[in-house]
Amino acid sequence: MASSKRNNQLYIDAEALSTMALVQEGLISPVNRLMTEKEAIEVRNTKMYKGVSFPFPFLLAPSGEKNEACLKTLKKGDIVELIHEKQIVGELTVEETFAIDPKERLKCIYGTSDESHPGVKNTMNRLGSIAVTGAYRVEYPLISSSKKMVQDKIIEVGAKNISALMLAANPLNRAHERMIRQTLDQSDLVVLFLLKPFTKNGLRYDIRHDAILTFIENFLPANKVIIVPLENSYIFAGYNELILDALVAKNYGCNRLVIGKNHAGLGLFYDQDQVNSIFDATKDIEIEVTTMEQYVYCNKCRTLVSTTTCPHGQHHHVHYHSPSILKLIEVGMMPPSVLVRREVSASVLSALFPDRFEQLQEIYDSLMPNDGLMEEHSEEDFYIKLMGLYQTTSLT
Repeated sequence: MASSKRNNQLYIDAEALSTMALVQEGLISPVNRLMTEKEAIEVRNTKMYKGVSFPFPFLLAPSGEKNEACLKTLKKGDIVELIHEKQIVGELTVEETFAIDPKERLKCIYGTSDESHPGVKNTMNRLGSIAVTGAYRVEYPLISSSKKMVQDKIIEVGAKNISALMLAANPLNRAHERMIRQTLDQSDLVVLFLLKPFTKNGLRYDIRHDAILTFIENFLPANKVIIVPLENSYIFAGYNELILDALVAKNYGCNRLVIGKNHAGLGLFYDQDQVNSIFDATKDIEIEVTTMEQYVYCNKCRTLVSTTTCPHGQHHHVHYHSPSILKLIEVGMMPPSVLVRREVSASVLSALFPDRFEQLQEIYDSLMPNDGLMEEHSEEDFYIKLMGLYQTTSLT
Protein backbone atom coordinates (compact mmCIF):
# COMPACT_ATOMS: atom_id res chain seq x y z
CA MET A 1 0.00 0.00 0.00
CA ALA A 2 1.34 3.43 -0.98
CA SER A 3 2.50 5.57 1.89
CA SER A 4 0.61 8.74 2.68
CA LYS A 5 3.48 10.24 4.65
CA ARG A 6 3.61 14.01 3.98
CA ASN A 7 6.31 15.24 6.31
CA ASN A 8 9.12 14.78 3.76
CA GLN A 9 10.51 17.94 2.24
CA LEU A 10 13.01 18.68 -0.54
CA TYR A 11 14.53 22.13 -0.88
CA ILE A 12 14.90 23.29 -4.50
CA ASP A 13 16.36 26.48 -5.94
CA ALA A 14 14.89 28.84 -8.54
CA GLU A 15 16.65 27.09 -11.43
CA ALA A 16 15.19 23.70 -10.55
CA LEU A 17 11.75 25.20 -9.97
CA SER A 18 11.63 27.06 -13.30
CA THR A 19 12.91 24.05 -15.25
CA MET A 20 10.35 21.75 -13.65
CA ALA A 21 7.67 24.31 -14.53
CA LEU A 22 8.84 24.41 -18.18
CA VAL A 23 8.43 20.64 -18.38
CA GLN A 24 5.10 20.70 -16.52
CA GLU A 25 3.70 23.16 -19.08
CA GLY A 26 4.83 20.95 -21.98
CA LEU A 27 7.42 23.46 -23.17
CA ILE A 28 10.27 20.94 -23.45
CA SER A 29 8.04 18.19 -24.88
CA PRO A 30 8.48 15.28 -25.51
CA VAL A 31 10.11 15.45 -22.07
CA ASN A 32 7.08 15.58 -19.79
CA ARG A 33 8.36 14.08 -16.54
CA LEU A 34 11.41 13.44 -14.41
CA MET A 35 13.25 10.47 -15.92
CA THR A 36 13.66 7.07 -14.30
CA GLU A 37 17.08 5.48 -13.92
CA LYS A 38 16.45 3.30 -16.99
CA GLU A 39 15.42 6.33 -19.07
CA ALA A 40 18.37 8.36 -17.80
CA ILE A 41 20.85 5.68 -18.90
CA GLU A 42 19.21 5.45 -22.33
CA VAL A 43 19.23 9.23 -22.88
CA ARG A 44 22.81 9.49 -21.70
CA ASN A 45 23.87 6.85 -24.23
CA THR A 46 21.71 7.85 -27.20
CA LYS A 47 21.09 11.61 -26.73
CA MET A 48 17.49 10.83 -27.72
CA TYR A 49 14.18 10.71 -25.85
CA LYS A 50 11.02 9.34 -27.44
CA GLY A 51 12.60 9.69 -30.88
CA VAL A 52 13.64 13.34 -30.43
CA SER A 53 17.08 14.80 -29.73
CA PHE A 54 17.63 15.53 -26.05
CA PRO A 55 21.15 16.13 -24.78
CA PHE A 56 21.05 14.73 -21.24
CA PRO A 57 18.70 13.11 -18.69
CA PHE A 58 16.12 15.35 -17.05
CA LEU A 59 16.66 14.72 -13.34
CA LEU A 60 16.02 16.22 -9.93
CA ALA A 61 19.03 15.67 -7.66
CA PRO A 62 19.18 18.59 -5.23
CA SER A 63 22.26 19.06 -3.05
CA GLY A 64 22.46 19.69 0.70
CA GLU A 65 22.57 17.61 3.86
CA LYS A 66 18.82 17.90 4.53
CA ASN A 67 17.98 16.85 0.99
CA GLU A 68 20.37 13.91 1.09
CA ALA A 69 18.94 12.71 4.40
CA CYS A 70 15.41 12.95 3.02
CA LEU A 71 16.25 11.21 -0.27
CA LYS A 72 17.86 8.27 1.54
CA THR A 73 14.62 7.53 3.43
CA LEU A 74 12.12 7.85 0.57
CA LYS A 75 10.04 4.91 -0.57
CA LYS A 76 7.76 4.44 -3.55
CA GLY A 77 4.46 6.24 -2.95
CA ASP A 78 5.86 8.76 -0.45
CA ILE A 79 4.64 12.32 -1.02
CA VAL A 80 7.35 14.97 -0.79
CA GLU A 81 6.76 18.68 -0.40
CA LEU A 82 8.91 20.88 -2.64
CA ILE A 83 10.19 23.96 -0.80
CA HIS A 84 11.62 27.12 -2.34
CA GLU A 85 12.62 30.12 -0.23
CA LYS A 86 10.69 28.72 2.78
CA GLN A 87 7.49 28.38 0.74
CA ILE A 88 5.78 25.18 -0.41
CA VAL A 89 5.80 25.42 -4.22
CA GLY A 90 4.63 21.91 -5.10
CA GLU A 91 4.80 18.23 -4.31
CA LEU A 92 6.18 15.02 -5.77
CA THR A 93 4.92 11.43 -5.46
CA VAL A 94 7.98 9.19 -5.35
CA GLU A 95 8.37 6.50 -8.00
CA GLU A 96 12.02 5.69 -7.34
CA THR A 97 15.33 7.13 -6.16
CA PHE A 98 18.72 6.22 -7.59
CA ALA A 99 22.36 7.23 -7.31
CA ILE A 100 24.01 9.44 -9.93
CA ASP A 101 27.60 10.49 -10.54
CA PRO A 102 27.62 14.32 -10.34
CA LYS A 103 30.79 14.59 -12.44
CA GLU A 104 29.33 12.42 -15.16
CA ARG A 105 26.17 14.54 -15.20
CA LEU A 106 28.21 17.74 -15.44
CA LYS A 107 30.07 16.28 -18.40
CA CYS A 108 26.73 15.47 -20.08
CA ILE A 109 25.56 19.06 -19.65
CA TYR A 110 28.72 21.07 -20.28
CA GLY A 111 30.94 18.63 -22.17
CA THR A 112 33.42 18.81 -19.29
CA SER A 113 33.58 18.37 -15.53
CA ASP A 114 36.57 20.70 -15.16
CA GLU A 115 35.87 22.98 -12.18
CA SER A 116 37.57 25.91 -13.93
CA HIS A 117 34.56 26.04 -16.28
CA PRO A 118 32.19 28.69 -14.83
CA GLY A 119 29.05 26.66 -15.54
CA VAL A 120 30.52 23.52 -13.99
CA LYS A 121 31.60 25.41 -10.91
CA ASN A 122 28.14 26.92 -10.35
CA THR A 123 26.20 23.75 -11.05
CA MET A 124 28.46 21.52 -8.94
CA ASN A 125 27.39 23.40 -5.83
CA ARG A 126 23.72 22.65 -6.43
CA LEU A 127 23.96 19.07 -7.67
CA GLY A 128 23.53 16.11 -5.32
CA SER A 129 24.34 12.43 -5.79
CA ILE A 130 20.80 10.99 -5.42
CA ALA A 131 18.04 11.58 -7.98
CA VAL A 132 14.32 11.20 -7.38
CA THR A 133 11.62 10.64 -9.97
CA GLY A 134 7.84 10.59 -9.89
CA ALA A 135 4.77 12.60 -10.81
CA TYR A 136 4.96 16.19 -9.56
CA ARG A 137 3.23 19.54 -9.69
CA VAL A 138 4.78 22.95 -9.10
CA GLU A 139 3.36 26.45 -8.88
CA TYR A 140 5.15 28.94 -11.11
CA PRO A 141 2.73 31.47 -12.62
CA LEU A 142 5.35 33.23 -14.80
CA ILE A 143 5.66 30.31 -17.22
CA SER A 144 2.00 29.33 -17.42
CA SER A 145 0.97 32.96 -18.01
CA SER A 146 3.67 33.41 -20.69
CA LYS A 147 2.43 30.34 -22.55
CA LYS A 148 -1.15 31.61 -22.52
CA MET A 149 -0.01 35.08 -23.63
CA VAL A 150 1.66 33.65 -26.75
CA GLN A 151 -1.27 31.37 -27.57
CA ASP A 152 -3.71 34.29 -27.27
CA LYS A 153 -1.52 36.51 -29.48
CA ILE A 154 -1.26 33.85 -32.21
CA ILE A 155 -5.07 33.60 -32.29
CA GLU A 156 -5.51 37.39 -32.12
CA VAL A 157 -3.36 38.13 -35.19
CA GLY A 158 -4.19 34.88 -37.02
CA ALA A 159 -0.49 34.12 -37.33
CA LYS A 160 0.64 31.21 -39.52
CA ASN A 161 4.35 31.93 -39.87
CA ILE A 162 5.64 32.38 -36.33
CA SER A 163 9.35 32.94 -35.73
CA ALA A 164 11.32 32.78 -32.50
CA LEU A 165 14.34 34.86 -31.56
CA MET A 166 16.34 34.26 -28.38
CA LEU A 167 18.03 37.45 -27.18
CA ALA A 168 19.86 38.62 -24.10
CA ALA A 169 19.77 42.21 -25.42
CA ASN A 170 22.33 43.20 -22.82
CA PRO A 171 21.91 45.91 -24.04
CA LEU A 172 19.71 46.02 -27.16
CA ASN A 173 21.85 47.37 -30.01
CA ARG A 174 21.39 48.24 -33.68
CA ALA A 175 22.45 44.77 -34.84
CA HIS A 176 19.72 43.24 -32.67
CA GLU A 177 17.25 45.65 -34.24
CA ARG A 178 18.30 44.60 -37.74
CA MET A 179 17.89 40.93 -36.83
CA ILE A 180 14.40 41.56 -35.43
CA ARG A 181 13.34 43.52 -38.52
CA GLN A 182 14.64 40.92 -40.95
CA THR A 183 12.90 38.15 -39.03
CA LEU A 184 9.69 40.18 -39.06
CA ASP A 185 9.89 40.53 -42.87
CA GLN A 186 9.30 36.78 -43.18
CA SER A 187 6.86 36.29 -40.29
CA ASP A 188 3.32 37.04 -39.22
CA LEU A 189 4.50 37.16 -35.62
CA VAL A 190 7.90 37.22 -33.90
CA VAL A 191 8.12 35.73 -30.42
CA LEU A 192 11.11 37.41 -28.83
CA PHE A 193 12.34 35.27 -25.95
CA LEU A 194 14.21 37.61 -23.63
CA LEU A 195 16.72 35.60 -21.62
CA LYS A 196 16.44 35.92 -17.87
CA PRO A 197 19.51 34.26 -16.33
CA PHE A 198 19.88 33.28 -12.69
CA THR A 199 22.83 35.62 -12.19
CA LYS A 200 23.19 39.32 -11.47
CA ASN A 201 25.61 39.95 -14.33
CA GLY A 202 24.68 42.72 -16.74
CA LEU A 203 21.50 44.77 -16.88
CA ARG A 204 18.46 43.76 -14.84
CA TYR A 205 15.73 41.95 -16.75
CA ASP A 206 13.20 44.76 -16.26
CA ILE A 207 15.59 47.34 -17.74
CA ARG A 208 16.27 45.18 -20.80
CA HIS A 209 12.55 44.45 -21.19
CA ASP A 210 11.60 48.13 -21.07
CA ALA A 211 14.34 49.03 -23.57
CA ILE A 212 13.07 46.45 -26.08
CA LEU A 213 9.49 47.54 -25.47
CA THR A 214 10.52 51.14 -26.28
CA PHE A 215 11.91 49.95 -29.62
CA ILE A 216 8.91 47.76 -30.45
CA GLU A 217 6.24 50.31 -29.54
CA ASN A 218 7.89 53.20 -31.39
CA PHE A 219 9.59 51.63 -34.38
CA LEU A 220 7.82 48.39 -35.35
CA PRO A 221 4.32 47.55 -36.64
CA ALA A 222 1.78 47.02 -33.88
CA ASN A 223 0.98 43.48 -32.70
CA LYS A 224 3.80 41.86 -34.67
CA VAL A 225 6.31 41.22 -31.87
CA ILE A 226 5.68 39.78 -28.42
CA ILE A 227 8.26 39.61 -25.59
CA VAL A 228 8.40 36.43 -23.53
CA PRO A 229 10.70 35.95 -20.51
CA LEU A 230 12.82 32.80 -20.80
CA GLU A 231 14.59 31.89 -17.58
CA ASN A 232 17.96 30.70 -18.78
CA SER A 233 18.81 27.91 -16.34
CA TYR A 234 21.87 25.66 -16.39
CA ILE A 235 20.22 23.20 -18.82
CA PHE A 236 20.65 25.80 -21.58
CA ALA A 237 24.41 25.31 -21.82
CA GLY A 238 26.87 24.87 -24.68
CA TYR A 239 25.45 23.32 -27.84
CA ASN A 240 22.60 22.05 -25.65
CA GLU A 241 21.30 25.61 -25.66
CA LEU A 242 20.18 25.49 -29.28
CA ILE A 243 18.54 22.09 -28.91
CA LEU A 244 16.58 23.32 -25.89
CA ASP A 245 15.82 26.64 -27.62
CA ALA A 246 14.38 24.75 -30.59
CA LEU A 247 12.19 22.60 -28.33
CA VAL A 248 10.96 25.59 -26.34
CA ALA A 249 10.22 27.63 -29.48
CA LYS A 250 8.29 24.78 -31.09
CA ASN A 251 6.25 24.08 -27.98
CA TYR A 252 5.34 27.76 -27.65
CA GLY A 253 3.84 27.47 -31.15
CA CYS A 254 6.67 28.75 -33.36
CA ASN A 255 7.58 27.06 -36.64
CA ARG A 256 10.95 28.77 -37.13
CA LEU A 257 13.92 29.58 -34.89
CA VAL A 258 16.30 32.30 -36.08
CA ILE A 259 19.86 32.42 -34.73
CA GLY A 260 22.95 34.46 -35.53
CA LYS A 261 25.81 32.79 -37.37
CA ASN A 262 28.14 33.82 -34.55
CA HIS A 263 26.09 31.90 -31.94
CA ALA A 264 28.43 30.01 -29.61
CA GLY A 265 26.39 26.80 -29.85
CA LEU A 266 26.29 26.66 -33.64
CA GLY A 267 29.58 24.87 -34.28
CA LEU A 268 30.29 21.24 -34.94
CA PHE A 269 30.54 18.76 -32.09
CA TYR A 270 31.53 15.12 -31.75
CA ASP A 271 28.99 12.56 -30.58
CA GLN A 272 29.63 8.82 -30.69
CA ASP A 273 32.68 9.41 -32.93
CA GLN A 274 30.63 11.27 -35.54
CA VAL A 275 30.79 14.93 -36.48
CA ASN A 276 27.41 16.60 -35.97
CA SER A 277 25.94 20.08 -36.17
CA ILE A 278 22.97 21.72 -34.51
CA PHE A 279 21.00 21.09 -37.71
CA ASP A 280 21.53 17.33 -37.32
CA ALA A 281 20.43 17.53 -33.70
CA THR A 282 17.26 19.53 -34.40
CA LYS A 283 16.02 17.87 -37.60
CA ASP A 284 13.65 15.63 -35.62
CA ILE A 285 12.24 18.52 -33.56
CA GLU A 286 10.17 19.63 -36.54
CA ILE A 287 11.07 23.29 -36.46
CA GLU A 288 12.99 25.19 -39.12
CA VAL A 289 16.30 26.56 -37.82
CA THR A 290 17.73 29.40 -39.92
CA THR A 291 20.85 31.49 -39.46
CA MET A 292 21.36 35.20 -39.92
CA GLU A 293 24.54 37.02 -40.86
CA GLN A 294 26.71 38.89 -38.37
CA TYR A 295 26.23 42.64 -38.70
CA VAL A 296 28.74 45.46 -38.36
CA TYR A 297 28.70 49.17 -39.12
CA CYS A 298 31.03 50.02 -42.00
CA ASN A 299 32.36 53.57 -42.01
CA LYS A 300 32.89 53.34 -45.78
CA CYS A 301 29.42 51.97 -46.59
CA ARG A 302 28.05 54.25 -43.86
CA THR A 303 25.40 51.74 -42.83
CA LEU A 304 24.89 48.36 -41.18
CA VAL A 305 26.22 45.57 -43.37
CA SER A 306 26.85 41.84 -43.06
CA THR A 307 30.45 40.75 -42.89
CA THR A 308 29.92 38.51 -45.94
CA THR A 309 28.69 41.25 -48.29
CA CYS A 310 30.83 44.24 -47.27
CA PRO A 311 33.92 44.61 -49.52
CA HIS A 312 35.85 46.70 -46.98
CA GLY A 313 38.28 45.34 -44.41
CA GLN A 314 37.79 44.93 -40.68
CA HIS A 315 39.61 48.20 -40.06
CA HIS A 316 36.49 49.93 -41.45
CA HIS A 317 34.07 47.97 -39.27
CA VAL A 318 32.47 48.97 -35.97
CA HIS A 319 31.47 45.80 -34.11
CA TYR A 320 28.39 45.38 -31.94
CA HIS A 321 30.25 43.87 -29.02
CA SER A 322 27.66 43.82 -26.23
CA PRO A 323 30.09 43.59 -23.25
CA SER A 324 31.95 46.69 -24.46
CA ILE A 325 28.75 48.66 -25.08
CA LEU A 326 27.54 47.60 -21.64
CA LYS A 327 30.71 49.00 -20.04
CA LEU A 328 29.93 52.44 -21.47
CA ILE A 329 26.39 52.30 -20.11
CA GLU A 330 27.45 51.04 -16.68
CA VAL A 331 29.63 54.12 -16.13
CA GLY A 332 26.79 56.37 -17.26
CA MET A 333 27.94 57.19 -20.79
CA MET A 334 25.54 57.28 -23.72
CA PRO A 335 26.78 54.92 -26.44
CA PRO A 336 26.99 56.55 -29.88
CA SER A 337 23.65 56.19 -31.66
CA VAL A 338 25.34 54.13 -34.38
CA LEU A 339 25.63 51.45 -31.68
CA VAL A 340 22.46 51.95 -29.63
CA ARG A 341 19.36 53.90 -30.59
CA ARG A 342 19.05 57.08 -28.53
CA GLU A 343 15.60 56.13 -27.23
CA VAL A 344 16.96 52.78 -26.02
CA SER A 345 19.96 54.43 -24.32
CA ALA A 346 17.63 56.94 -22.66
CA SER A 347 15.39 54.15 -21.35
CA VAL A 348 18.34 52.22 -19.92
CA LEU A 349 20.28 55.15 -18.41
CA SER A 350 17.23 56.75 -16.79
CA ALA A 351 16.48 53.41 -15.09
CA LEU A 352 20.10 52.78 -14.05
CA PHE A 353 20.71 56.31 -12.73
CA PRO A 354 17.42 57.67 -11.38
CA ASP A 355 17.50 61.26 -10.10
CA ARG A 356 21.02 61.58 -11.43
CA PHE A 357 20.88 65.31 -12.15
CA GLU A 358 20.07 67.99 -9.64
CA GLN A 359 17.86 70.71 -11.10
CA LEU A 360 17.30 68.67 -14.27
CA GLN A 361 14.66 71.07 -15.57
CA GLU A 362 17.06 74.00 -15.30
CA ILE A 363 19.80 72.13 -17.20
CA TYR A 364 17.30 71.05 -19.84
CA ASP A 365 15.95 74.56 -20.40
CA SER A 366 19.46 76.04 -20.48
CA LEU A 367 20.92 73.65 -23.04
CA MET A 368 18.10 72.45 -25.26
CA PRO A 369 16.26 74.36 -27.99
CA ASN A 370 12.64 75.03 -27.06
CA ASP A 371 9.63 77.00 -28.22
CA GLY A 372 9.52 79.19 -25.13
CA LEU A 373 6.91 77.14 -23.31
CA MET A 374 7.65 75.88 -19.80
CA GLU A 375 7.27 72.11 -19.85
CA GLU A 376 8.36 69.44 -17.42
CA HIS A 377 10.83 66.91 -18.83
CA SER A 378 11.95 63.52 -17.62
CA GLU A 379 15.50 62.23 -17.48
CA GLU A 380 14.62 60.06 -20.47
CA ASP A 381 13.71 63.20 -22.45
CA PHE A 382 16.99 64.78 -21.39
CA TYR A 383 19.11 61.88 -22.67
CA ILE A 384 17.30 61.84 -26.01
CA LYS A 385 17.86 65.57 -26.53
CA LEU A 386 21.46 65.30 -25.34
CA MET A 387 22.21 62.70 -28.02
CA GLY A 388 20.79 65.16 -30.54
CA LEU A 389 23.43 67.69 -29.45
CA TYR A 390 26.16 65.05 -29.75
CA GLN A 391 25.13 64.53 -33.37
CA THR A 392 25.40 68.20 -34.40
CA THR A 393 27.99 68.21 -37.20
CA SER A 394 28.63 71.76 -38.40
CA LEU A 395 31.08 72.53 -35.58
CA THR A 396 33.01 69.24 -35.70
